[in-house]
Amino acid sequence: MKISSNFDSGNIEVVSLNENGKIDLKIRKDTNSDFFQWFHFRLTGALDIPCQISLLNAGESSYPEGWEDYHACASYDNIEWFRVPTSYENGVLTIEYLPSNNSVYFAYFEPYSYQKHQDLVHNSQASDLCRVDVIGETVEGRDIDLLVIGDEGIGKNIWLIARQHPGESMAEWFAQGFLDRLLDESDPVARKLLESACFYVIPNMNIDGSIAGNLRANAAGMNLNREWANPSSDKSPEVFHCLRKMEEIGVDLLLDIHGDETIPYNFVAGSEGIPSFSPAFKALEDKFKDHWIAISPDFQDDVNYGTEGPVSANMTVCSNAVAEKFGCLSFTVELPFKDNDNLPDPIYGWSAERSMLLGESVLQPILFVLEDLDF
Repeated sequence: MKISSNFDSGNIEVVSLNENGKIDLKIRKDTNSDFFQWFHFRLTGALDIPCQISLLNAGESSYPEGWEDYHACASYDNIEWFRVPTSYENGVLTIEYLPSNNSVYFAYFEPYSYQKHQDLVHNSQASDLCRVDVIGETVEGRDIDLLVIGDEGIGKNIWLIARQHPGESMAEWFAQGFLDRLLDESDPVARKLLESACFYVIPNMNIDGSIAGNLRANAAGMNLNREWANPSSDKSPEVFHCLRKMEEIGVDLLLDIHGDETIPYNFVAGSEGIPSFSPAFKALEDKFKDHWIAISPDFQDDVNYGTEGPVSANMTVCSNAVAEKFGCLSFTVELPFKDNDNLPDPIYGWSAERSMLLGESVLQPILFVLEDLDF
């Protein structure tokens, strides 16, 4: 019996391994940081052995409340990921599973590998509508890919960035669904949008952290979604280069895609606490959210982070900083690690497929508010 994690996005430390199936593990901390919650490992040699896999330090993780009513993901082929019996008690997360094959993967959520990211980028540029720009390099020297979709300079500039927090892999699945629909030349919503808007998409803002198996930090240990007030070319080049490109092009709408560890719903966080927030700003936020609710039962606005008070926003956060700097509609979009409790799925929970479908659906509220973005 063996536990391994020496692969893309792998994260686990072995404490002890009993051939009878009792396995004690710990989640490793993010690179140069104290954040931790993401796990991804492979178990081999446990065919037909009832396994009790305990993550001993789960209670010390960044969001221990995220383990309540959570079920881990498992896969035999890295294609179909399903939920497995999981419990949380006294700070220990326990997965109980009887493998039906000799090798099985476990993860916090369905991973989105660097190879898959590269495939997404190059499959997208196969469309005549899309080109790939490299806007800079990560801390470890990897390319930061920006997909430009549509004709520049014809109208609105719509930005979508994903996975500032690398462990939130559902964000890149969302981005894939978004791109699939936007690049479908037979889709009437996509065609209508591209008549008067150009899209700028960064499917993964934190490549280094994704490969390292981090939850929130990049290779320098920085939480990118707290770097937008004053990004560093050394410590947070991912934000530094993205913001410089935004300044060059302009922003009329930003969607920053994330995952939330604790809340079992899809929702957005707006910019109510920024200094320039106004009744017109609120009306446009509400129009966007109401339309998304109307066309997608997977989206809701009843359960969220709550409304920030006047001039109380954290201006180091991306959606707030961009909304204030560019005077534009800007949302943090949050998807669950657990499930959507409004439409639960006992086999798959919230999944990559459902994330992609939600990404496809957001094109409609964008179209619905497009003409109002000069509020």
